[in-house]
Amino acid sequence: MPYTTRELFARLIQCEAGGEGEDGMRAVASVIMNRARIPYGEFARVSQGGNVRNIITQEGQFNCLKDTLGGKYNPQTVWNMNPQEIHYAIADWALAGHILNGIDNSIFFYNPYSPECAPYFPPNKAGVIHNRVNQHCFYIPTEVYKNS
Repeated sequence: MPYTTRELFARLIQCEAGGEGEDGMRAVASVIMNRARIPYGEFARVSQGGNVRNIITQEGQFNCLKDTLGGKYNPQTVWNMNPQEIHYAIADWALAGHILNGIDNSIFFYNPYSPECAPYFPPNKAGVIHNRVNQHCFYIPTEVYKNS
């Protein structure tokens, strides 16, 4: 039986940011919701009017939805997560329309595994650095994204 959107969202939050504390998890959840609500570009087409599940399951966006990485089994997937009440609470918070202060309209994030955030992400410069929350860097859309 497929997961509900709420269940899938809670699992993604745990998988992508479970070690980032409550603010880190809320920041990642905020990006998912920003992608579902953005009125232009690639994510607007993917969300088809705000479908969060479409954003979560978009091909190639989240390592946590890939069975393999670099040709090897990926043990850290949404299917291997066991979400706790905090993950469901953050999913519910985000689905109710909340955005973490400081994330604003960020639509990209990644963990650089270093103290510095790259000025642009992804490499095509669709996002420019906006903020950092714990280990993740957050990026707002650029003109490149708007034309995607």
